[in-house]
Amino acid sequence: MTAVGTPLVWGLFAVVVAVALAIDLGVFHREARPVRMRDAAAWVAVWCSLGLAFNLFVWQRFGVHKGLEFLQGWLLELALSADNVFVFVVILSYFKVNRDVQHKVLFWGILGAVISRGSFIVAGAATIHAFHWVLYLLGAFLVFTSIKILAQEDKPVDPSRNLVLRLFRRLVPITPDYLGARFFGRHEGRLMATPLLAVLVVVEAADVMFAVDSIPAIFGVTTDVFIVFTSNVFAVLGLRSLYFLVAGLAQRLVYLKYAISAILAFIGIKVMAQPLFQIPVLISLAVVVGLLALATVVSLLFGPKRVG
Repeated sequence: MTAVGTPLVWGLFAVVVAVALAIDLGVFHREARPVRMRDAAAWVAVWCSLGLAFNLFVWQRFGVHKGLEFLQGWLLELALSADNVFVFVVILSYFKVNRDVQHKVLFWGILGAVISRGSFIVAGAATIHAFHWVLYLLGAFLVFTSIKILAQEDKPVDPSRNLVLRLFRRLVPITPDYLGARFFGRHEGRLMATPLLAVLVVVEAADVMFAVDSIPAIFGVTTDVFIVFTSNVFAVLGLRSLYFLVAGLAQRLVYLKYAISAILAFIGIKVMAQPLFQIPVLISLAVVVGLLALATVVSLLFGPKRVG
């Protein structure tokens, strides 16, 4: 298992992400206000540009193979994140979160997702390094997941049934009403969590569940921790802006789940077939891009024309 991340490169990645996040939260979203479509589109462009620029850096410094692995991992995570967008829509609507504070919830939620996914990636990489055969189990798991996606019914998401939320409500006192953009506040002299913190907990729990599918998928692309983590982070950090831009559009991509199912099955089979033959990364990338493009075009042409 080769790794390309040196302390200097890790440091460069950390600086790029930290500066972008500081500008995002500290300059453009310092005050609670609704996120306009124009601002969301601009930030989607910023995060996509940063991801592609970092991809170019990886390409030039570590070669074409690593560059293609990063690009495939980044695109794969973006595709898998489409479900996250829809679930975020349901969660924020269910809890009646004001548009003024939605950005704050998603910012801290996705920042927490980066930390939790980092932990998953480190643990997964260590396990694969110690027991290489685990990689083949991940391949089988991806094939199983692809079948499960096709078999499961499209049932509405009900946040009230979330086990983490029910446990949180039982253990943590919560104020009856929102207190602006605050996660904590006083009610009748007691310091309590606000409903906004409960929303954040549900968002975090939802992302952990999605990570169960996405992390094995990207390990099917590469076992290089640096490529896995950086491509994952650039995709996830752009998810917040993507929510405000395409929250409605995400529900129109009705055929995307079939593409995701096919991609997961393809990656799973590719991983399990490694002892017999290697599928070139360029072909693997072409399959991922082709399936995503086909599902998007078919959904927009033949899917529902409007939501709700």
